[in-house]
Amino acid sequence: MDTRNVFVAIILSMFILFGYQYLFVSHQPQPPAPVTPAAEVAPSGEAVKAASPPPAEPVSVAAAANQPAPSPARPAREIKVENDHYVAKVSEAGGLITSFRLKNYRESNKPDSPDKELIQEGAGRDLPLFFSWGTDPARVTTLPLYEAGEPSRDSSGSVTLNMTGKLPAGLVVTRKLTFNAEHYLLDLSIEVANTSDSALQGSPYLSLVNHPFSPEGKNTRFLFNGPAILLGDKLNEVKVKDLEKEGPKTFQGDIAWSAIEDTYFMMAVSPAANESGSPVSVRVAAEEGGGISNVLTGPAEVIAPGSTRHYKYTIYFGPKKMAELNAADHEFNRAINFGWFGFVAKPVLVLLNLLYGLVGNYGVAIILVTVLIKLFFWPISHKGMKSMKGMQKIQPKLAQLREKYKDDKERMAQEQMRLYQTYKINPLGGCLPMVLQIPVFFALYRVLMQAIELRHAPFMLWITDLSAPERLNVGFQIPYLGGLPLLTILMGGSMFLQQKMTPTTAANPEMAKMMMFMPVIFTFLFINFASGLVLYFFVNNLLQMAQQHFINRAQD
Repeated sequence: MDTRNVFVAIILSMFILFGYQYLFVSHQPQPPAPVTPAAEVAPSGEAVKAASPPPAEPVSVAAAANQPAPSPARPAREIKVENDHYVAKVSEAGGLITSFRLKNYRESNKPDSPDKELIQEGAGRDLPLFFSWGTDPARVTTLPLYEAGEPSRDSSGSVTLNMTGKLPAGLVVTRKLTFNAEHYLLDLSIEVANTSDSALQGSPYLSLVNHPFSPEGKNTRFLFNGPAILLGDKLNEVKVKDLEKEGPKTFQGDIAWSAIEDTYFMMAVSPAANESGSPVSVRVAAEEGGGISNVLTGPAEVIAPGSTRHYKYTIYFGPKKMAELNAADHEFNRAINFGWFGFVAKPVLVLLNLLYGLVGNYGVAIILVTVLIKLFFWPISHKGMKSMKGMQKIQPKLAQLREKYKDDKERMAQEQMRLYQTYKINPLGGCLPMVLQIPVFFALYRVLMQAIELRHAPFMLWITDLSAPERLNVGFQIPYLGGLPLLTILMGGSMFLQQKMTPTTAANPEMAKMMMFMPVIFTFLFINFASGLVLYFFVNNLLQMAQQHFINRAQD
């Protein structure tokens, strides 16, 4: 295989790997905004009676909902709900979730690190699961005070919390929040009753507001973080920087779920189908201070006096772990996006977890996955290496042909093909293994950078977190690095030795010298990559060197 082709293939692979997120991820077009319900058009300073239409016409609740509520007779309580998976706190002020700590995950890899908190900041309506009817949450100035009953626990361990609150417009809202004991699921059922003398018109709103979950950044900077919406069969991932630059975006139609997510965790809401069959809309926006708002809006409705409306939502607050998301259903597993080669990445993740179940160490599991993949590709890579070795041997004869027929390109091509046939060499034989392994390479990259299973997973010695860059403590701080990236240096060294052992077919000496700088480039590139990915490359290089040594001995 011509070394120029190798160089071009490597550069193109790296361009695709690290650049497609920025260059090829299509910006989602903003669909037409849903028709604004009557609740949105009433002047917020006008009293309802002053704008009341004839009795047959429904009354907008926007104005009345924003009137100051009576001062609460008591402070809002905070109810704590705990199970084997998490500890949640729900406030009677607005029925908001003020804290959600995951008991099986920690904030950092330090021994004294607290449990992972999904709700980072917020006050008032800037907390998850604020519900309003008839008025966009962004326009609500006063939180309703709910009266919470005693939490009840069923035989499965699931906890149900009922809360009832009165809104100024004559609405009574009853929230029933069920915390699933077996999964990271919450079921929210809401009943809106009209206790006034007039028909009321409005829409249901449920807001999901939060700040980024994790400070984990450098090793995941090429992966998606922000709001995501599964609309029909299409996953729409909206970049926060696009929201900051272009403003809010609205999606309308068959909304399976809407979420705020990062590499390892997510908070998602799946609305149940409404009785009218009308589409649900989702508006995502960047808030001041780095927050993200995600508001689900149902169709406009009219509630007659003495009537009620019911709304249901399925909520997932937890890790982006394939097993958990599959068990949660509602297509939450689509949040794990492995990109173009997801059909390869998902089986690799299953294999990785299977091997971990056998050996109990994800570092060892990565090594075993690398060995199995190498064995799978051994026959075709073996043929490719033999072809490259053969090409190296006939380089002097090829040089003679180029010199002899330099003025007759057609004759030179004919003589080259005859030479290949004589020595039974396929000039493309060295390229084929690389092309076939590209999907596996990209799939492994996404799995090892994205799988929550590797978060805080130790390997051995100084490698205590396979999802983070590795650093060996050498007794002093190295500028810009902290510790010594020893495994990354070993990977670069193995890549250099591999190149020395690999037959070169470059006719241009300058190109050959340039290729020798590739190990240096890769070493610097991988310094801040997850140590699990570096471990894979290091082991793969060692196996490649062993295979090349075997072929070199057989053909010398």
